[in-house]
Amino acid sequence: MKSIQAKLSLGLISVLVVVGLVAAQLSLWLFEVGLQRYLEAGLRNESENILVALVRGPNGLQLDERRLSPAYERPFSGHYFRVDFPDGHWRSRSLWDQELPQPTTAGLHAGLSLGPEGQLLLVLRGDYRRLGQPLSISVAQDYTPVRESFQRLRQIGIGIGLAALALILILQRLTVKRSLRPLEKAREQIAQLQQGQRSQLDGDVPLELEPLVAQINHLLAHTEDSLARSRNALGNLGHALKTPLAVLVSLAASERLAQQPQVRQLIEEQLAQIQQRLGRELNRARLAGDALPGAQFDCDLELPGLFATLSMIHGSELAMTRQVPDGLKIPWDREDLLEVLGNLLDNACKWADSEVRLCILGGEATVQIWVEDDGPGIPQARHAQVLDRGSRLDEQVIGHGLGLGIVRDIVEARGASLALSASPLGGLRVTIALALHTRN
Repeated sequence: MKSIQAKLSLGLISVLVVVGLVAAQLSLWLFEVGLQRYLEAGLRNESENILVALVRGPNGLQLDERRLSPAYERPFSGHYFRVDFPDGHWRSRSLWDQELPQPTTAGLHAGLSLGPEGQLLLVLRGDYRRLGQPLSISVAQDYTPVRESFQRLRQIGIGIGLAALALILILQRLTVKRSLRPLEKAREQIAQLQQGQRSQLDGDVPLELEPLVAQINHLLAHTEDSLARSRNALGNLGHALKTPLAVLVSLAASERLAQQPQVRQLIEEQLAQIQQRLGRELNRARLAGDALPGAQFDCDLELPGLFATLSMIHGSELAMTRQVPDGLKIPWDREDLLEVLGNLLDNACKWADSEVRLCILGGEATVQIWVEDDGPGIPQARHAQVLDRGSRLDEQVIGHGLGLGIVRDIVEARGASLALSASPLGGLRVTIALALHTRN
């Protein structure tokens, strides 16, 4: 989400900056061109006034200064002219002792040639014939005040443009954030799905998101229904196979095969393998079908009952303690975690001398679960062996040797890790590290 919002903001900034710069430069250029055309009209009018002021005198053409603007008499007034003809030239007194730059061609010259007192001049040259004599009149106006006003206008425009850009970006960010709020809400609901806090997404979403939410809810419902049917079918299969297997086991133990010990041993071995493999595959299929998270495991609600049951089974003289933060909820399927803790604690109670301990540490990224006892422990070289389904290191202890194998299957299916180590109590410590679903 953050990436989408950042991309939208960056794209809008780029578009606004490019369009703003192009529009600003084009507007300023058009404004300056229009201003120069306006000044050109004034200069052309002044040029024609000077042309009219040229009259016939005793010695030919002469300039009647009474018809000229007083600005041409005041030194460096910003208004200048020069009249060039074959026998010489006249210039305005406002030039004082400086010469007006003379353009080489007729027309307006916006090169802003450097003039008197460092002034920037806008010069217009016109070629005429007066009283049968060719001549050229160059009229100039100081463009510096206009240029300074133009620069101030440009700075004000840039300031207003930047302020408008900042306001647009703020409004755009608020608009985008508000528009993406339904997506953020949907994301939060998906995170709640992962944590087992809900089973469907809310249908109250904008029109554009309705097809997506409807498809997700349909998929969730279909998956949950398929999962329920799969689990029911697996349970029915397991119950259906129990009776035939029990009959075969009884026949293998009957007197009919007593006289054929080799055949009896072979049948018993094969039936044991069938039972072990069937239980393992049924459990794996159940775990693989668990595509949706179930309800969260509430430690405060579930652990007291589990500990009470184990205490009744193994006797109250066995000290069973737990260190669990108050109000801790683990985002695991309740049945799976009950089976994991039940198997681990039951194994620990079978081997413990006097104490069994459960520790659960909840963090932002992981949950650590420790089950340990003060029994004889297991040598490190045999840790891998006890995780195999049906493996038992001591045949004198009651059980089928399936506990740690079931635990390993559930842990692997959940993407967690299982490790065995020596406990500070003297026995075995089983550690489960569960990575939580975090939001990016």
